[in-house]
Amino acid sequence: QLVESGGGSVQPGGSLRLSCVAPEYTFSSKCAGWFRQVPGKEREGIAAICTGVGITYYDDSVKDRFTIQDNPEHAVDLQMNSLKPEDTAMYYCAAGPGGLVSVAASYKYWGQGTQVTVS
Repeated sequence: QLVESGGGSVQPGGSLRLSCVAPEYTFSSKCAGWFRQVPGKEREGIAAICTGVGITYYDDSVKDRFTIQDNPEHAVDLQMNSLKPEDTAMYYCAAGPGGLVSVAASYKYWGQGTQVTVS
């Protein structure tokens, strides 16, 4: 299971950096991604990275504001800048073998989530 950290409350325009720690058994996963979910809505993929094949994905809602980075000590980090109230959600880290990187079903391992509140 992955473990996320770095969530919290921030004012609009602020920044947060989320980190995801991965246990060793997930190291064979080719891709890592970040998803977010608000109550009553489906979990949406916002960023993903597949380092072995050079794929990086961003949803249009976060493009040019968020940056996903493969961290050798963790699974993956997510730098979030210019945060907006609509970014408020529970954020989840995931790891998996690849495929449609924006789709939750493509991932095998998940964290418990970390809350981000922008207000």
